[in-house]
Amino acid sequence: MALDGCGLVCKYTLFIFNLIFALVGFAFLGIGLWLRFSNGTRGIFEIEALNSSAFVMAVTVLIALGAVMVIVVVFGDYGACNEKSCALQVFSVLLAILAIADGVVGVVGFSNKDAVGAHIVEFYASMYGLYATSGDPVIGVTLIFIHNMLHCCGVTGVSLLELAKDTCPAPNGFFEKLKMPACPAIILSVFDSKAHLMLGIFIGTGVLLIIALVCTIILLKQTKRNQQEVTAYYSTVY
Repeated sequence: MALDGCGLVCKYTLFIFNLIFALVGFAFLGIGLWLRFSNGTRGIFEIEALNSSAFVMAVTVLIALGAVMVIVVVFGDYGACNEKSCALQVFSVLLAILAIADGVVGVVGFSNKDAVGAHIVEFYASMYGLYATSGDPVIGVTLIFIHNMLHCCGVTGVSLLELAKDTCPAPNGFFEKLKMPACPAIILSVFDSKAHLMLGIFIGTGVLLIIALVCTIILLKQTKRNQQEVTAYYSTVY
């Protein structure tokens, strides 16, 4: 039996949601795996004393989060496109877990914003040092993104001292040709001043997950109803 209008809207909403989720998940997984196994960074993971560093933890989180997102997308797309109730049930459970985890991480991160900001600065410093010594292109692209987004340049901002100034944005005015804002201070300042915005991003992500969960439940109910109607029809005919 065909889905009604609400079911079709939910089906295509889940398809779009999973498409975006897949792109983000593969990006996280790809960057995480590159940083984990790249020649310039692989040695860090082989040093036991650095296993608790911000860089190692961030890369591990990227790989784990990317893998989880890809797994969620597989169940979501398979269940929504083929109207499989079992896959939709697993997908709904995974969405519920992600929504709860998103809320917990957002609240804990906001409550410990100073410590989180310090870990982000440590992660940036690790990325900067690795690029300065290895010239890894993926790390370079990451630094370019950070530098342009925050309009900062390296750990000092002084053009003559910077080892990765090729990743810095174009200076605004004469004085910035000599010294731009240093990224560690900018990161701490932005994280402190934008903590409420970041909490809002986590809340918004949680809302999107809940909307996807509601659509999944609606589609699951209609799929089960259609399966029951088909079973009843064939039992009547035969």
